[in-house]
Amino acid sequence: MSQVIFAARDRVQKGSGEARKLRRTGRVPAVIYGRKGGSISIDLDARDLMNSLKGISESTIVKVEVNGQVHEAFVKDTQRDIKDGSILHVDFYEIEGNTLLRARVSLHIHGNPVGVREGGILETPLHDIEVECLPKDLPERLDVDIASLKANQAIHVRDLVLGGGVKLISNPDQVVALVKFAKAEAAPAAEAAAESAAGAVGAAPAAAAPAAGDKKTEK
Repeated sequence: MSQVIFAARDRVQKGSGEARKLRRTGRVPAVIYGRKGGSISIDLDARDLMNSLKGISESTIVKVEVNGQVHEAFVKDTQRDIKDGSILHVDFYEIEGNTLLRARVSLHIHGNPVGVREGGILETPLHDIEVECLPKDLPERLDVDIASLKANQAIHVRDLVLGGGVKLISNPDQVVALVKFAKAEAAPAAEAAAESAAGAVGAAPAAAAPAAGDKKTEK
């Protein structure tokens, strides 16, 4: 995926009233937050912004051009209208190319596990991991192939293949994906065992009855 570039303008007028005026003209207010505490108020074309945000994750590095100056950044937060889904505001977080950063990388799980084809149930409790690296080494996502996963097998964070220069921060023992037998299959077996046990208990009094009758005959 080629790097996404946002064309932005300086935003001089601030406040909620000015933000509403911007939105009525087809612009979206935004802020670029710097690593050292500063910030730049900007606005962007709403239609271009909506199209460019498609497919972007928290670990996607984008470029924001403001008056000829380029800022590399993450899209950290996007506020949307709950009625129509339109974008109301965007927060960018600027990065520095020679400075280590921590980011969450999404996991793209694909494949049809062997264990599922044999009747097991797939669980994928983890959707991203945290890593530390230079911006140039940050993967946009990690592909996890689970096709060979059998029943009662799991893939853990420690099993993921990270690129060079990428340090794992997340717990390596966390489960990414696992296949286990369906609980529905265990239920009939438990019921059968319970019925068998009940039958055995019910048979005991029937066996004792003749013995009691024999004693009466002897008298």
